Amino acid sequence: MTSPLEVAAATLAIAYLLFAIRQNPWCWPAAILSTGIYVFVMYRAGLYMESALQLFYIAVACYGWWSWLRGGAQGGELQVSRWPIRQHFAAIGAIVLLSLASGALLSRYTQAAYPYLDSLTTWGAIVTTWMVARKILENWFYWFAIDSLSVYLYINRGLFITALLFVLYLVLIVVGYQAWRRSMLTAARPAAAYG
Repeated sequence: MTSPLEVAAATLAIAYLLFAIRQNPWCWPAAILSTGIYVFVMYRAGLYMESALQLFYIAVACYGWWSWLRGGAQGGELQVSRWPIRQHFAAIGAIVLLSLASGALLSRYTQAAYPYLDSLTTWGAIVTTWMVARKILENWFYWFAIDSLSVYLYINRGLFITALLFVLYLVLIVVGYQAWRRSMLTAARPAAAYG
């Protein structure tokens, strides 16, 4: 059954993503409010890792807010950048290993629903949220994989509004990637012209 809290959290999450696509720092306050509500929504649904993840999101949202405004060169606005391939291998390897470990613990010691899938989406989101806070372009690819799995997870836990939100995310992820890529290419042009 859909709760008013789930609707409020989903609405704020949409605002977060729309602001993030535009690289508007107001995405971070929207994220803080949305995730604060989702702590309770996920816990009630038996998705303990997802609930704990929301606390991490709050902390990273505070960092992301600062980073976007002051984390760039000479304390200026942070620009979109890319990771080298080895960084992606390390990130994906860490996600898989941490997911297996926490999935095994949740499976053995709790009544968690879908402990391995819950762990995979949680650890994937932790790494990817850090990527967003640092404006790493490839975060959008990670989100597409995570959000696709999350749709299945949320439907199976009866979180239909949240599942619908993540379907919308899949569309907005494509828009976000294109917008951030254009931004990165535009920022690189003047440097190339003067380099």
